[in-house]
Amino acid sequence: MSVHEIPDELNTLERSAEQERARLAGLTSDDYDTQLRRWRQASAAFQAAVTEHAATAQISRYELEQAVKKAVRHPEPKDGAADE
Repeated sequence: MSVHEIPDELNTLERSAEQERARLAGLTSDDYDTQLRRWRQASAAFQAAVTEHAATAQISRYELEQAVKKAVRHPEPKDGAADE
């Protein structure tokens, strides 16, 4: 079973969760706690959407999650970008 097309919504949710995680750097005390809650909320939204899409599409939830994370965190170069 392979994941063919990743809905844009999943990419957007994962990107948002990653941005919230990155904002934790350098924070302390209450600022850190507040940002940690934002990251957890964004991450939970991503996880819920992955679970829902995998169930609807009848595909592996794990494979879908990994495909989205790879697409967001390690995007393939645009056409011709690797040739330059």
